[in-house]
Amino acid sequence: MILIVDFGSQTAHLIGRRFRQIGIAAEYVNPEDASEAIKNLKPTGIVLSGGPSSVYAEGAPVISKDVLNLAIPILGICYGWQLMAKLLGGSVENTTKEYGTEVITVTKGVGVLHNLPKKRFSVIASHGDSVTSLPKGFEATATTRSVAYTSVANVDKKLYGVQFHPEANHTEYGLDILQNFAAICNETSKPFKLDPKKITNEIKKKVGNKKVICAVSGGVDSSVAAFLIGKAVGENLIPVYVDSGLMRAETDTRVKYIFTKLIKANLIIVDAKKRFLDKLKGVTDPEEKRKIIGKLYVDIFQKEAEKHQDAAFLGQGTIYSDVIESKGSKHASHIKSHHNVGGLPKDMRLELLEPNRIYYKDEVRELGRLAGLPEEIVMQQPWPGPGHAVNIMGEVTEKRLSQVIAADQIVIEEMQKAQLYERVFECFAIMTGAYSTAVKGDERVYAEVVAIRSYDSIDIMTAEWTRIPHEVLSRMSSRIVNEVPDVSRVVYDITTKPPATMRWE
Repeated sequence: MILIVDFGSQTAHLIGRRFRQIGIAAEYVNPEDASEAIKNLKPTGIVLSGGPSSVYAEGAPVISKDVLNLAIPILGICYGWQLMAKLLGGSVENTTKEYGTEVITVTKGVGVLHNLPKKRFSVIASHGDSVTSLPKGFEATATTRSVAYTSVANVDKKLYGVQFHPEANHTEYGLDILQNFAAICNETSKPFKLDPKKITNEIKKKVGNKKVICAVSGGVDSSVAAFLIGKAVGENLIPVYVDSGLMRAETDTRVKYIFTKLIKANLIIVDAKKRFLDKLKGVTDPEEKRKIIGKLYVDIFQKEAEKHQDAAFLGQGTIYSDVIESKGSKHASHIKSHHNVGGLPKDMRLELLEPNRIYYKDEVRELGRLAGLPEEIVMQQPWPGPGHAVNIMGEVTEKRLSQVIAADQIVIEEMQKAQLYERVFECFAIMTGAYSTAVKGDERVYAEVVAIRSYDSIDIMTAEWTRIPHEVLSRMSSRIVNEVPDVSRVVYDITTKPPATMRWE
């Protein structure tokens, strides 16, 4: 078993997921509990994760220096490598920053870089500090254009450090690097398979004869969660679709199809469009928006629960990327409050039931497939619970909502015509809150700018912007400025994750 010390990186949990992919068991521990956990669990190797802190910041998480002298192989990733360097006498400074895709050059193929297919390849980096002098016994094994110690090794002591994220899907050969570390730890792979039957048995045991109010939105996460819960509790599943007016146009039809044709359940549809718009009136702060939406959803679900005797659980489609962005581990940084995590009220009466909570998007899709959901459901584009409210920068008004819905529909239609819609992870339109001058009918118009966002991803933790052909973007732009009222121009977002998040809010 490999022990992962979680310093709060957005991708810390992804390290264990990658080990799981290659059949290696992994456990997590907070840094303050690391020494005790090592003594009790006796891991074959230790990974020090990344994290949002600087190693010199007051209160930054640390481990005992003794951990580095236990003759156990250790891999430090980003913050984990910086901390290792500092504890062993190296220097860390706030110098070169790298956010997003970088190209590394392997100068010595040893340790975790042993026998990789190429000497130059792309990695995902996300750091403001860098190691500027090496501890005794370490040597550089890879560099980037601006960082000298992108990868290092102390082969004798089996200590390794990387200033990038091998766990990120968009890091080339990241899995090979983690496999190399597992080999150094003398770990052998054991095949791992997702098991929806195990999940449904756990749900059955937890719920018993109680009823489950299940929040459904027509999206893949809530559909898979509801499907698994339905298999476990049968008629005790009560799916509730809150029509907030913030969803995409075809959502109502999909929800009815899923919960009348695929899952035989007593679907409840609550028309709450006016309530959501009223609650969001005058609100411009993204965090406040998300929390208002989260609370209103739960209020509606709890109201529905009062109508059903023995309703004790609220089923949700929460997945791990929702959790970690909402500060899901002790030392993680808060990025945004997902309505189903950070937006939940503290006095909620229903107990949460979240069968997807520890899984990533691609794993949730596979769980849905294995459970029996058709491909068109598991492979649909994801859509957030707050919907278009987080695609509108600033206040959500009836006018701006109708604008973004119309622009978004044009994006969908043009991507479908170009046979690109099914090939990208997600694409959508954004009301940016920025205004610019345009000329329409020989008259000056000062109107809002619409942005288009499209990206390719597997697990949502990292993403590349889609290389949409220029002629497709041209059609989108022309249609949006002509068909959507009071729009001046269209821009295309070409930012990777990291540093950007998927959505603008």
